[in-house]
This record gives sequence, C-alpha cells and structure tokens, in this order.
Amino acid sequence: MVSTIDRLADKYFPFARKLRRQLHQHPETAFEERETSKLLQDHLAPLGLLITRKVASTGFTALLKGDPNGKVAALRADMDALPVNEETGLPYRSKTKGKMHACGHDAHMSIAVGTAYILSDIRSDLKGSVKFIFQPAEETPPGGAIAMIEEGVLRSPDVDAIFGLHVDPDIPVGKIGIRDGVMMAGVVDFDLTVKGKGGHAARPDKCIDAIVVAANVVTQLQNIVSRRTDPLEPVVLTFGKISGGSARNVIAGEVTLSGTMRSLSNKTMARMKKLIENTCKHVTKASNAGFEIDYFTSYPPLINDESVNRYYRNAAQELYGKRSVVEIASPLMASEDFARFLEHIPGAMMRLGVRNSKTDAIYPWHHNRFNIDEDAIGIGMAVCSKAIYDFLES
Repeated sequence: MVSTIDRLADKYFPFARKLRRQLHQHPETAFEERETSKLLQDHLAPLGLLITRKVASTGFTALLKGDPNGKVAALRADMDALPVNEETGLPYRSKTKGKMHACGHDAHMSIAVGTAYILSDIRSDLKGSVKFIFQPAEETPPGGAIAMIEEGVLRSPDVDAIFGLHVDPDIPVGKIGIRDGVMMAGVVDFDLTVKGKGGHAARPDKCIDAIVVAANVVTQLQNIVSRRTDPLEPVVLTFGKISGGSARNVIAGEVTLSGTMRSLSNKTMARMKKLIENTCKHVTKASNAGFEIDYFTSYPPLINDESVNRYYRNAAQELYGKRSVVEIASPLMASEDFARFLEHIPGAMMRLGVRNSKTDAIYPWHHNRFNIDEDAIGIGMAVCSKAIYDFLES
C-alpha cells in the first residue's frame, strides 16, 4: 500500500497544486468562504462522496463510505484567509486587495481534496469510512469548529478519530513535525475598560484620569506573569491595543485595553482570570476608579493524542524514511481551534514542513510574503492518506 499511495500522490499532485493556486488567488475571510466552498465541492463531486452543505454557514463535509462495519476517521481542513495585503509578487497572488492566504489554509484544503482522491481510488481496500471536514473561520475566535460540532459533524456516522495538519515554515520541506500532548496554547481574548472621571486637563484634582489608572493596570498585570505564576508554566499576557481620550487638553474618563492571555493548561487559564480581576480591582480602587472585563470565547490548548500521532509518524517514516519526522521539542504559544475537536474525540495535528529558502518560502505565518514550497502538498496528501488508511486497518 505504501507504493500505491506514493504513486497516487504523484498522480494527483499537479491537480492539487493547481487547486491550491486557484484558492490562493481568491481568498475569503471568516464565514465568507462561499466561493471557496463551492469550488471545493465541485472538485469533490466526481468522487461520489456524500456531501452535507452549509454546515456552520459556509462549511461542509464530504463522506467517503467504506466498510460500514469499520471505524470512521475524519480529516479537517480550514478554509478562511486573513485580512492581509499580499506582497509576494507571485503570478498566482491574491486578486482580492487586503485578503490573503497567509497561513497556508489554501494548502490544507488542496491536501484534503487530494487525499480524498487518493482514498477514493483505494476505496475497496478501506476498512472503514472517511469524513472530510472543511471548516470556516479558524482565524476568528470563537472560530468555526464550535458551530460545526454543534451541528453534528462528529456524528452520523460517529467519528472515532480526527486528523489535522498545519503547514510550518520553520520545518524544511520533506519533513513533518510531531508532538505528543500539548502542542499549542489555549487563548482567551478580552477587553478591559477602566472607568474614571473626565474633565479639563488643567484641573486633574477634579477628575479621575483613566489613562493614568490604565497605565498602572498594565504595569501591575505584567507582574502577574513575572511574579505570581510558576516560571516553569508558560503564560503570555499581552495588550495589543489601547483606546481612550479625545483631545490633549481633556482628561479621559474611560480607557479600553484590548488584551490576550495564553497558557498551556485550562487550569492555569482559569487561575489567570482570577488574578487579572483581583489585580484590576485593587489598582482601580486605589484611584477611586472602576473597571469592567468582557471576555471573548476563544480556543482551548491543543492536545495531541499519542496513539493518533503514531499513525502520522509511521506513515511518514514508511513513505519517506526515518529522518522525515521531526520531534517538536516545545509547544507553541499560538492557538488553533482544531483543539475544539480534540475536546470530543482523539486526534492529532501534524506540522507539514514547507520551508525552502531557494523558493523564498521562509516567512512566518500571517506575514504578507508568506509562501510554501508546493512539493509539500504531495507529501501531505501521501502522509494523510497512509495515516488514515492505517487507522482504519487497525
């Protein structure tokens, strides 16, 4: 089966590469992926898969039916682009100003479609079924995974394990990255509003300066990370935006701080919330100010199942040799809503190497010059196909 899958990956690689370039030229952001969804469904239609449309608005699933008495595997691909203006200069660069596939979701989709073609060709050998999940809005919390799960994508038939992938510009093309356990951080985004009392800049004694209070709040909250959390437990607390004030001679009565908090465990994230609220309470009280915190639902930590990872690891090594697998030493503090699926069923996300300095594929996720070495598409198709085949065999 290794040689069969390798041959089929070579066969369908030109098709998948062409599809990736089509998708790259026409990026659509969260919950706007209508043309993207239609294009993918048009390419999957010849395979005779059972397609369920308009799941979580613009998402859909495609079921490849195999042995009805066997297990069910799922492969998830995210579809949304980013609000980034592309500056790669590629002949197939984005045709939509201000939108770009700057995180590789175009590759994820083309790999998933290519995998569907490979597995359809060996359908008679599959000891189970495969559900392809094309998900909207990965980039915009709370993400599309929650809605898809609520609408039943992991049921009818019940999915036993889910496979995911993400291109990685830090891993050379030809290799995949694997990490058991926690791979990516959970995240909670929030707006913190400091409430003071505005007035004339010449009479600060008659006011409660929300800007000064907010500055103290930011300083004290940083002490939570440096002095009130375990130094061996990674925590990030960042404020990326401050909004307040109307003129240089007017004391602001209200300031809003937009922040994000990240950790590798749900327990730490819950504790961080309490520490943030307690610190805000005391700092604002000292200045006779007040505060409000609005939390936005975000993503839990991404925790890979070791047994599912084993299928990825073995598939890559059988196809491309033992050196094709990179064991990722440390988790990332970035987040991914694939983690939502892993709260319900076992699964794992591999990282697909796409880095190649010769093709200028060296820029990080979300960069306006992000690109991939497209040879990775064929590798991703082969590894996903073999891993899913082996899972259904077991």
